[in-house]
Amino acid sequence: MRIAVTGGGGFLGSHLCEALLRRGDAVVCLDNFSTGRPENIAHLRKFPAFEFIHSDVSVAADVPGPLDAVAHLASPASPPDYLRLPLETLAVGSRGTENALELARRNHARFLLASTSEVYGDPLVHPQEEEYWGNVNPVGPRSVYDEAKRYAEAVSLAYHRSHGVDVGIIRIFNTYGPRMRPHDGRVVTSFINQALGGEPLTIYGDGKQTRSFCYVSDLIRGLITMLDSSETGPINLGNPDEWTVSELAQLVLEITGSDSEIQYHPLPTDDPTRRRPVITRAREHLGWYPEVSVADGVHRTVEWFRGRPHDDVPLAAFETPAL
Repeated sequence: MRIAVTGGGGFLGSHLCEALLRRGDAVVCLDNFSTGRPENIAHLRKFPAFEFIHSDVSVAADVPGPLDAVAHLASPASPPDYLRLPLETLAVGSRGTENALELARRNHARFLLASTSEVYGDPLVHPQEEEYWGNVNPVGPRSVYDEAKRYAEAVSLAYHRSHGVDVGIIRIFNTYGPRMRPHDGRVVTSFINQALGGEPLTIYGDGKQTRSFCYVSDLIRGLITMLDSSETGPINLGNPDEWTVSELAQLVLEITGSDSEIQYHPLPTDDPTRRRPVITRAREHLGWYPEVSVADGVHRTVEWFRGRPHDDVPLAAFETPAL
């Protein structure tokens, strides 16, 4: 198959591009590197079936030649990124999704939307199953991401119902692993880099809030299975093992051998207090479930970060001329 991946230079996008190439697909990666990094895909240029187009899909999503599928992953996804880029986040969730859907429609291609557990907001139902409509503050600081993804789901299903586009929607819960930016604001990377740098681990709130942590290889396997299926969804993908933030901090300290202390700070506005997916649909319709334990996944991620600089390269360094 020939597959376009928007946001293919990002954390998840680059892993998806690589997995598709390694199984024999042709991949067209689109990215403007607003939050992705060229180094994430540098090793993929050795594949003859890999193409890169420097593109902001909020403006246009044009790919020459036929396509069998479009995987739409383009979006800032960490709180510091979407708070820094609020209008861009809304644009890629709305116009960007519409442009990617039009690309799929023109090619009669399968369309995969990478949505998020943030559509559930700060949930009043626990654990979260796909039938739950969510508890989202539409005007809070996080709304630029939450509502962008909720709109992306709505417009995807509108294209499915009105134009017959073969749509599949995945709701991604916290995912981590190699190629995450060290200071992207996510809890796993924050704890790992603070521990490796001998800095205090910062916990927001009392540390009793919970998350589910899915290792990247498990998530990518789920995305590809959904891409190959005819399921519409939405379908949750995540690890149903529920961890408190304090438990994760202790695990990171144990794996890194760090003697960093823990510091507590006020909880950010609208930060969800509980997160755990119901993955019954994923098991029944995709035969998918996570295989990598949190302890094993964190260990792999720590080892990847040990050999890398602990400071982000400025985004300006990644500006690339259009190809």
